[in-house]
Amino acid sequence: MSNASPLGFALITGASSGIGATYAKRLAARGYDLILVARDKARMDTLASSLTQQHGVQVKILTADLTLSEDLARVEHELTTHSHISLLLNNAGMSVDGEFINADIERIDTMLTLNIVALTRLAHAAAQSFKARGNGTIINIASVLSLVHENFNGAYNASKSYVLTLTRAMQHELAESGVQVQAVLPGATRTEIFDRSGKSISEIPAEMLMDVDEMVDAALAGLDSGEAVTIPALEELALWHEYDRARGAMLPFLSRDQSASRYRQR
Repeated sequence: MSNASPLGFALITGASSGIGATYAKRLAARGYDLILVARDKARMDTLASSLTQQHGVQVKILTADLTLSEDLARVEHELTTHSHISLLLNNAGMSVDGEFINADIERIDTMLTLNIVALTRLAHAAAQSFKARGNGTIINIASVLSLVHENFNGAYNASKSYVLTLTRAMQHELAESGVQVQAVLPGATRTEIFDRSGKSISEIPAEMLMDVDEMVDAALAGLDSGEAVTIPALEELALWHEYDRARGAMLPFLSRDQSASRYRQR
């Protein structure tokens, strides 16, 4: 593509609103061409027109439901064959209201397909393509609930814990490849995800709810500074480092040839 941006194309899932649409605006302002992926073509058309006029970037639209295997395969194909894609934002996701046991298991199944299966396949496709070229950026949107075991919907929390774990593993595997991988852990963010889950955003205390512009700006600042894990709301970064060090300190002792002494002194 002779007129492609020198920064390449950013492929953004869940791009029609909320976090995805805001990333599209910010990345277009930085000079990225865009590939927008979502189900709502009308919204993406409006966004694409606005970004093209404001920033002069190319915007391609892929209408896709990433819970459908054939749609997911089309987006994977784009990542593996479009050599100008330099950034993947794995943002598409959904939540389910209520606690795990009482929630609709069919909605949970759909959520896991989107939050885990689709994200994994796209991350895998992008990682292989970017590693082969020796450059690229992958941003996986997780959640602070990836660190919460006890509250809210356990299946949603677990899906975001998966995203965090996968991202850390990818960072290790791609450490010498020239590919940057970031996990973003937003707290409650003012988007439509609440309405779609059946939970009203008005139920969230105002002091816990971040505007989407502020969240995305913080996440991009974290990306620019090379953070592996960005938690936009966390003021004391030392708390995250302490948590991660404690996890690392346990690793040598988690698999041994004998059980812990507390289990053998009975």
